[in-house]
Amino acid sequence: MNEQPETLGADDTKGSARHVRVVLVDDHRMFRTGVQAEIGRTDVTGVEVVGEAADVDQAVTVITATRPEVVLLDVHLPGGGGVEVLRRCASLMSAAEDPVRFLALSVSDAAEDVIGVIRGGARGYVTKTITGTDLVDSVFRVQDGDAVFSPRLAGFVLDAFASTDAPPVDEDLDRLTQREREVLRLIARGYAYKEIAKQLFISVKTVESHVSAVLRKLQLSNRHELTRWATARRLV
Repeated sequence: MNEQPETLGADDTKGSARHVRVVLVDDHRMFRTGVQAEIGRTDVTGVEVVGEAADVDQAVTVITATRPEVVLLDVHLPGGGGVEVLRRCASLMSAAEDPVRFLALSVSDAAEDVIGVIRGGARGYVTKTITGTDLVDSVFRVQDGDAVFSPRLAGFVLDAFASTDAPPVDEDLDRLTQREREVLRLIARGYAYKEIAKQLFISVKTVESHVSAVLRKLQLSNRHELTRWATARRLV
């Protein structure tokens, strides 16, 4: 969200007559706290934050226990990422009564991230530059069953699902596991092995194993080639 987010006032939402129960899923506690402070004033916004989670396992547990109407889901999470949360919550999304709907809220605006979570079942994707007022509006729209995207990101989805010329997936990228993709992105962003291990809650040795597997599968020689490969595909 913006460093100086737009402040919500009594006239910025249609009173508290509308109500939506929301779970926040993001691995940065300070960001969750900021979102909670910005949109979670239920008497003003109508948004009730009923749970939070910092990784995939926590997310699935909290979502299953609370059955919110909307989940604000980060794309890059320890334990497999937002796509893994969607996969494990598929039955909740497809429930005949009171389905759980997902809205991706991420710093990433990479096409691969957007398309991945939409294929996984998310109803929309907005970036963390969104204002508090617009985020509240997006949550209610997703609750109503609408699809919501930050303006530039909608084009990615249209191109991916409307094109008959381009393959639906990147064959090279599809060779990688979800965890290998997470390591790939962090390596390409310049993270050291120790930083990646801390970010993903794995050992440095495991990070090294994932990097070796990525290099082998993509037929690359070093992290510099890997960074160029990822940048060319807008994964960074």
